[in-house]
Amino acid sequence: MAIRNILHGDDPALRKHSRAVTDFNKRLHVLLDDMRETLIEANGLGLAAPQVGVLRRAVLIVDLSIESEDPEDQIIELVNPEIIEVSGEQTGSEGCLSIPGVYGLVSRPEEVKVRAQDRFGRTFALRGKELTARAICHETDHLNGIVFTSLTDHFLTEEELEAMREEREAKRAQSRARAGEAGEQAAEGSEGSESEDVEKVAEGAESAESAADSGADSEPSGTDNEASGERGAEPLCR
Repeated sequence: MAIRNILHGDDPALRKHSRAVTDFNKRLHVLLDDMRETLIEANGLGLAAPQVGVLRRAVLIVDLSIESEDPEDQIIELVNPEIIEVSGEQTGSEGCLSIPGVYGLVSRPEEVKVRAQDRFGRTFALRGKELTARAICHETDHLNGIVFTSLTDHFLTEEELEAMREEREAKRAQSRARAGEAGEQAAEGSEGSESEDVEKVAEGAESAESAADSGADSEPSGTDNEASGERGAEPLCR
């Protein structure tokens, strides 16, 4: 695998339509592997093939709802993706690895269903909500030469971004405090219970904390996002 250069700014490749993938061969696998390594290195939440100069309909998205300590487990490959269902609406902040340092408010569906193929050509369907839905829309836009800056009604100032970061950190702190209290109460209430019950309660507290972190990251949100420090730490979108 290799880290590829991400195209920036006004590169004409970012405004072109990508062609469908027809050969599910080693060349495609190398591209997807390189995109995977590039995405992890950039600490983003999505990457489209045109962003690395390849005009083929292939994208990667990071699904933060997948609980794993290994970021690779959260990456989903979508080849020839097609959004076939949408519902609801959400408005949130987006950024892009190809347009670093710029963030804006963009309206997207709250939930989408996408039909795609994997690296071997097998067709599957995927549903995404909230941040995942936003990422799917953002990355498939790249395949049609659409960059989020053409969709935003308002670009965020540094002051607005800082306020969003502070709000998100406050929510995380509250969520972790609640998860900790739940764990303590569960431990106290489980005295005299069998050890198996205690383990189940502890697992529930950990799950609550993880879910709270994911929820905090979805607001504000985006997609190819250049994040600082941790994935999803900034408003996102590719």
